[in-house]
Amino acid sequence: MTDKAVWHSTTILAVKKGRKLVLVGDGQVSMGETVMKGNARKVRRIGEKGDILAGFAGATADAFTLFERLEQKLERFPGNLQRAAVDLAKDWRTDKYLRNLEALIIVGDATSLLVITGRGDVLEPEHPVTAIGSGGNYALAAARALYDYEDDAETIARNAMKIASEICVYTNANFIVETLDV
Repeated sequence: MTDKAVWHSTTILAVKKGRKLVLVGDGQVSMGETVMKGNARKVRRIGEKGDILAGFAGATADAFTLFERLEQKLERFPGNLQRAAVDLAKDWRTDKYLRNLEALIIVGDATSLLVITGRGDVLEPEHPVTAIGSGGNYALAAARALYDYEDDAETIARNAMKIASEICVYTNANFIVETLDV
């Protein structure tokens, strides 16, 4: 997996505060220095009840494959996002086909907020804020700075993404926002 393929062309931010989890993704799809699309949907609800939020950075087809696999794991381990994520990460790292997929995924539900990588990692962030993609560090820094001064998770997420979109050329301000009451 190359860092260039994983870290460029999108920004996904998750903020969990109070009784709300918010996942925001920008809409830009870039190929090199060319914007190919401005309204892509990189954030969605998954799970049988739609009670899990998921967002991806990386190759779109790869991310869809991983979302499908994660949903299969969730059927196998209902109500246990962490177990499903660990099982997916294990397969992703060891399976001959899956190990070539280039993406990162943020998933969250009422109890967990996780980043899943193709290297077999399932990371639970130390803070209730995490981000991936080319503008991820900008959005993460902005969200962490706003976190103590704003009570609403969605306001934090939208403002942080706006800041990221003004700094990162691979991030636009056409946001898709999903919220979950936790």
